[in-house]
Amino acid sequence: MLGYEKEQKSLNKEQKQAVGLLSIGTFLEYFDLMLYVHMAVLLNNLFFPEYDPFTFSLLTAFSFCSTYLLRPIGALIFGYIGDQFGRKIVVVLTTLLMAITCVIIGSMPTYAQVGITASWILTICRIIQGMSATAEARGAELYLTENSSPPIQYPLVTIITVFSAVGTTVALGIASIFTNQNIYQHESSWRIAFFVGATIAFVGTIARTSLKEADAFSNKRNKLKLRLQENNIMIEEIDKDILDQKVPNATSIWYFFIQCARPPCFYFVYIYCGDILKRECGFTPNQIINHNFWVSIIDLLGIIGLAFISYKIHPLKILKVKLYLFFTSLMFFPIMLSYSPNPSYIFIFQCLAALFVFDHVPAAPIFYKYFPVFKRFTYTSMLSAIAKLFTYIITSFGLVYITNYLGYWGLFLIFIPIGVTFFMGVTYFERMEKNRNL
Repeated sequence: MLGYEKEQKSLNKEQKQAVGLLSIGTFLEYFDLMLYVHMAVLLNNLFFPEYDPFTFSLLTAFSFCSTYLLRPIGALIFGYIGDQFGRKIVVVLTTLLMAITCVIIGSMPTYAQVGITASWILTICRIIQGMSATAEARGAELYLTENSSPPIQYPLVTIITVFSAVGTTVALGIASIFTNQNIYQHESSWRIAFFVGATIAFVGTIARTSLKEADAFSNKRNKLKLRLQENNIMIEEIDKDILDQKVPNATSIWYFFIQCARPPCFYFVYIYCGDILKRECGFTPNQIINHNFWVSIIDLLGIIGLAFISYKIHPLKILKVKLYLFFTSLMFFPIMLSYSPNPSYIFIFQCLAALFVFDHVPAAPIFYKYFPVFKRFTYTSMLSAIAKLFTYIITSFGLVYITNYLGYWGLFLIFIPIGVTFFMGVTYFERMEKNRNL
């Protein structure tokens, strides 16, 4: 497995170039992915038939989950490519796929024009976008993890999350502009936003082709086999002992549970609270997008803060503090909303949840290094994809039914089990780190 013998506190020229190219690409990818997510309050009305409010909530959940339906298959495909042929080809290919799907969504007819065909085309595009976004971010994080060492490694890899948040924020800003009838009065003005996204993604695809593959990022399997052949060492034996290293079951299980944490937090902040604003406060789609834009600004600032803090404080300690603060904030949400569903109260809780969301950031490099390098892309991508599919389905559909019967207190039926398993997962990796440093 990948080890780090010396501390690294600064970046060389090649690392700086890689950070720039990967960060810009991640921004482009998440801008395109989140453009629909945050315009869903408007676009679901255009591409799906009309239903009553409860059924429409279920439709919103399905529309959101469609992004994650085939992510496990995408993880297998792109994970295999990344482990066998290098990380570069994955980040280039996924950016290209995102550009193509943006063109299709921006050009396709609505439900009123072609019926259910529009719904199916949109769903397929969202699935492809979800598959490519997962692989892109994973490839970028692994590239930086495998070409740096702590303590600079932690903020370096967190930069990928920072730029994914920048992409989300810019997507909200663009969505806000192109859905504002005071600015663009034509009903199809939203299409311009997707064409802008497609253009940016095509530029990103071209830019990433200039990314150089570092030794730790290149096709290690073929290089290792070549060197072994030159030294008359049996390749088959090395394949068994090194290339096919097994991942401990406990490592996979606890990494899976850690990956389960972010989806319900994200859904709560942007989708669930957005639905409350629409249902209880009478917000229009454009008002919800504007509201969430400011939440995303706070979210972005929080991630930037984590990047700085992780240079001084061990990331696993940061994860536990975020968990405690998230639940402290969430405890007051049902009380305040039951008293008064005020948009200002909702905004405050959204910001607190966004700041203290308990997920893998900024500890991703710690988790990655406990997976064999020749299986790292496939294993981590697959576990993350399954975790997100599992928890997004439970969260999106579960909250519709649970809160319908239990009110806002039903949130804890989702968050408590996920919070407990997250804490246990972080504790497991803390023990691994202590044993590693003995």
